[in-house]
Amino acid sequence: MRICVLGSGSKGNCTFVEGENTRILIDAGLTKADIESRLALIGVNPDSIDSILVTHEHSDHIKGLGAFARAHGVKIFAHPDTWNEMDSKLGAIKSENKIGIYNQDFYINELGIANFDLSHDSRHCLGYSIYDGTKKFSIATDLGFITDSIIKNLADSSLVVLEANHDVNRLKLNPRYPIALKNRILSKYGHLNNQDSAEAVTKMLGYGIRGLIPAHLSEENNTPELVLESLQKAISQAGGNLAKELHVEIAKQHQIGNIYRLKS
Repeated sequence: MRICVLGSGSKGNCTFVEGENTRILIDAGLTKADIESRLALIGVNPDSIDSILVTHEHSDHIKGLGAFARAHGVKIFAHPDTWNEMDSKLGAIKSENKIGIYNQDFYINELGIANFDLSHDSRHCLGYSIYDGTKKFSIATDLGFITDSIIKNLADSSLVVLEANHDVNRLKLNPRYPIALKNRILSKYGHLNNQDSAEAVTKMLGYGIRGLIPAHLSEENNTPELVLESLQKAISQAGGNLAKELHVEIAKQHQIGNIYRLKS
């Protein structure tokens, strides 16, 4: 399995996943042109994308969805509640390319897909785990808090993309953000902060995770340095060593990340 985060943040989210015979995207929140150009950087023809898994209907996750799907004949998978919210925003999509996910596991060719609920202020937000043989990749962004059930879904993943959206103090002191927006982000239906994200990671270390991509960082209320500081502190307090136990790459908004290869 080959994985690359093409972009992550409030301006757009998109992740590429490839199996032996299958190529998919998780979200299409960048513009169609940006998705195509970033796929080109990793040698992928956009016409080879089989399907797109949608986490939820917010614009930073579906901005380029309709245009990309029409241009390249891609199937779109989303929860029915998400379809109800986003269908009218996408433009014309062939009915056979609109597929509802009812919280069941399914396959896209050889890739096994599991989905699980996340707490966010959308109609229905999903995380995904993708299986290719013995390897598992998981992604959970846009969630206000993390539960034992979510950690169980992320467990045994070789690589996890997990939200680390903001530093709480930095957000609270930001004069550019109104109180209502701060409260939304801080709520249990908002976004995961650095500390909560790091504490979840310490729990996952006992379940085989070896690679972590902190994602959906706020450009105003977070920095990669603050994310790493939170991870180092939490793992140290749990008796571990970040450098020895976990490979970490911070997801970027304006450029693609590294390509990861998970071998079965």
